[in-house]
Amino acid sequence: MSTILCVGEALISLTPPVGTPLQEATDLLISTGGAEVNVAAHLARLDVPTRFAGRVGDDPFGARLRQTLTELGVDTHFLEFDVERPTGLYVKDANGSGTTMRYYRNASAATTYRHVPDEALDDVDHIHVTGITPALSQDCRRLVEDLLALPDVTTSFDVNYRSALWGVTEAAGILRSLAEQADTVFVGLDEAGDVWGCRTFDDVRRLLPQPSELIVKDGPREAVAFVGSRVVRAPAPAIEVVEPVGAGDAFAAAYLAARHYGHDPEVALRWGHTLAAAVLQVLGDHGVAMDRTTLEGQARDVAVNHGA
Repeated sequence: MSTILCVGEALISLTPPVGTPLQEATDLLISTGGAEVNVAAHLARLDVPTRFAGRVGDDPFGARLRQTLTELGVDTHFLEFDVERPTGLYVKDANGSGTTMRYYRNASAATTYRHVPDEALDDVDHIHVTGITPALSQDCRRLVEDLLALPDVTTSFDVNYRSALWGVTEAAGILRSLAEQADTVFVGLDEAGDVWGCRTFDDVRRLLPQPSELIVKDGPREAVAFVGSRVVRAPAPAIEVVEPVGAGDAFAAAYLAARHYGHDPEVALRWGHTLAAAVLQVLGDHGVAMDRTTLEGQARDVAVNHGA
C-alpha cells in the first residue's frame, strides 16, 4: 500500500501548564514535536501508511521520539541516531501576548541530516516537507530541494516560515522556489504577507501558480484551496484556543489524509479545520487521539452546521 514519507526535524517539546509563564512553572509536560513529526503522527492515527526520516541524538529524548512515533504506527526504521549531537528541543513560554517558543536546537542532530536512503523511498508515493528544514543548514536545504525534485512521487510543502531561524530577505526567495517545485503547498495568509507581501488569497495564487493544489489558511476565519482552475472555500469552526502550536501541522495532515482517501478538496479542507480545531484545544502539539471515523463524523457535523 502506498506510503507517505515525512522528512524533517524531530524535537522534544516542554510545555508549562496553560497560562503559566515558564519562569513560574514547577511542572513541564514532555512531548514530541516538530512540524513533520506532528504531520506523521496525525497521518498514522488516520490509518495512512506513514514513514518518518530524520536524525535525532543518541540520547533519551531521541529514544522517546522513536518510541512515540512507533507506538503511533509510524515507520521509524529510517530515523537515524547521532552519537555526537543531541536531540533538539523547544520550550513554550506563556506571556501576556501569547506563547513564545524558545528553541534549543543549535548544532542538534537534525541540522546535519543530508540524505534519505533509497530504501526509505520503497512504496512511497508522496513526500511531505516544510520550510523549517531548509532554514536549519545548507545540508538540510539541499535535502529538501532534492526531495522535491524526485520523479515518480507527489510532494507537499508547508511554508512554515520561522523568523527565529532566518530573516525575510534570505527566506523569501528560497521558500518561493521550494513552493514552486511542490505539487501541494500549504501557507498561512499571514505568513504569505510577512514573507512575500501578499494581502489576499488571490495574491498568493498569482505568486504561486505552479502547484496543482495551493491551500491558503486565514487563521480562525477560513481556508481556500486553489485546485487547478477551481477555487474551494471552507470556513473555520469557532473554538476557544488553549494552545496554538501544532494546529497548522494538524490541518496539513488531515488535508493530505482526505486527499489520500480520494475525497474532494472541500471535504479535505473540512478535515483540516476539524483536526486543527481539536489540536488548538490541548497542550501537546499532536496530543489528539482522533481516528479516521471520528474525524469524518466531526467534519461532517461542521459541514452541516455551516450549511454545506
